[in-house]
Amino acid sequence: MGYDGKKRYRWRILIGQVALLLACLGMIEYLVRAEIVGSLYLSKPTQVAEEIYKLFADGEIFHDLLVTLKEFAAGYLLSAFAGIATGMFLVLVPHAENFFRPFLSALLAIPKVTIIPLLMLWLGIGLSHKVAIVFLFCFFTIAFNTITGIKQTAEAHLKVARVFEASKLQTIVKVILPSAAPTIFVSLRVSAATGLVGALFGEMVASKDGLGNLLVQATSLYDTAKAFGIITVVTVVSVLIIGVIDLLEKRVVLKWKSS
Repeated sequence: MGYDGKKRYRWRILIGQVALLLACLGMIEYLVRAEIVGSLYLSKPTQVAEEIYKLFADGEIFHDLLVTLKEFAAGYLLSAFAGIATGMFLVLVPHAENFFRPFLSALLAIPKVTIIPLLMLWLGIGLSHKVAIVFLFCFFTIAFNTITGIKQTAEAHLKVARVFEASKLQTIVKVILPSAAPTIFVSLRVSAATGLVGALFGEMVASKDGLGNLLVQATSLYDTAKAFGIITVVTVVSVLIIGVIDLLEKRVVLKWKSS
């Protein structure tokens, strides 16, 4: 398939996706307008769009959006650094994985919801509380995927590094990390979505600010349209974050391949 063929294919896919989305929204609009589904349970897309406009026009959402993004960014970056470092340590240090893996598996098995009340007791209901929740939602996925990715490094590549007498650091940077990068970035994409959910969940449990708190206010007043509007904003933000990670992956992987 040539460049023009690929371009036409992408356009056909995009048009099909937009058509499917509009058909779903149109169906929902009809169901609510015809009162087949009550407006308490489902809101008209046109009304949701109006609520989103009001949120941004009034400036009501900007402060809460900034708070949520700050919580997410801090927790996500910490978990990414700690998760990748932990995965590398467990694989590259002899016997470390065999020793520590049962403890990591036990911590992973603990339901995150049961820890949140304790985090409130230890950290209060401020920024550190939400950062810790995001960290817990992201860390284990990144750590275990890093372990899997490093283990998938081809033995032939490691032999070539040894033949050229590469140092341990050169082997890690030039061979191991490029081989593990696709698996690591998969975990970063998944964790981006779950981390944002973690920040929202923490705000819904105990917070005075953030999109989660705004969502609780809307649902407590049975303002379905506003609740769906906030959910839509969160979804768009999540998609944009994943898009940034996809772009970063292309830049990083291409750089490693070229080197």
